[in-house]
Amino acid sequence: MGAILFYDPLCRQPYDTRTLAGAALGGTEATLVRVADALGAFVIQHNRREDWGRYRAPRRLPDISHVIVSREARALARVRERYPQARLYLWLHDRLHPGTKRARRLAASAALLREAAVTCICVSEWQRTGVAATLAELGLAPHVRTVTLYNPVDDALVPDATPLDDSKLVFFSSPNKGLAFSLDAFAHLRRRMPQLRLVVGNPGYKNPRQAPAAGVEFLGAQPQARMHAEVRGALCTFFPNFVIPETFGLVFAESHALGTPVLTHDCGAAREIVADPAQVLPLRHAYRVYEALLAPWPRSWRRAPAWFAARAGLFDAYAERIGAWRAGGRPRCGPDPRFGAAAVMAQWRALLA
Repeated sequence: MGAILFYDPLCRQPYDTRTLAGAALGGTEATLVRVADALGAFVIQHNRREDWGRYRAPRRLPDISHVIVSREARALARVRERYPQARLYLWLHDRLHPGTKRARRLAASAALLREAAVTCICVSEWQRTGVAATLAELGLAPHVRTVTLYNPVDDALVPDATPLDDSKLVFFSSPNKGLAFSLDAFAHLRRRMPQLRLVVGNPGYKNPRQAPAAGVEFLGAQPQARMHAEVRGALCTFFPNFVIPETFGLVFAESHALGTPVLTHDCGAAREIVADPAQVLPLRHAYRVYEALLAPWPRSWRRAPAWFAARAGLFDAYAERIGAWRAGGRPRCGPDPRFGAAAVMAQWRALLA
């Protein structure tokens, strides 16, 4: 087998192993670094200008036998031109189902997907169902293979002796993944339990200024190690996100690995990855209506309607679950063997063999 190349045609700025260790980095990019480093693979990013080790500026590399394109089907044509003999893979991190914009982009590359027998790599079975339905609609199901490879979680992430702080909740994800709704819900939680506080961090590619909120500490963009330190010992990762469904949910898998339960909704891949009904609340239609009405509003304008929604019981399910966990019913968590880096990388090597 020749060399392996990962190509990222979409990243906002170049990244590499150093970025993962010392700066804020999104889950997709962090996962690509972990997998590429474990495989000893080359990485090319469309906007990289300087080489660093196996991370290279755009150009044709010799002896490449496998190319994995991250997220963007339209980049397959460019890769095929540079590496006509290589096996091609499309690593899909985003939600994709029939009739969506991403499905139309996939359709634009249908001829190449068929001709090159591209393999689509999905990050959950939930995501794979939508991808398979899209391929079937495009008539590509007999020609394009789909596989599921979970995102790997560092095997060094395990519970430690950090004491439990049952007044601390954490939110660590991109703010567009339901942070505004989470803050509204937390305001209600704090009225019921004034000791509660919420620590908020994010991976950096969306980092808007946040108005101060009682009991909320905004850390801004943080390296993963810093956020992991915050997650340790927290009562839970508070992530009632349904705005952008998680196709995997590294926030779920890493929280569990650190010994911290998650409070989220049955949305996207959450039930598959969390695998504990006590941590996955039903997604009520009322939540979607509330967020759809208030999404265009500035944060400061949401306070009055959020108060009325709380009075109507919209956020009661969160308060009941948090109260029960503080009273001794907190779920026990640990690393999930499905996501351990050693196990996932064995699956990658088998795929690329």
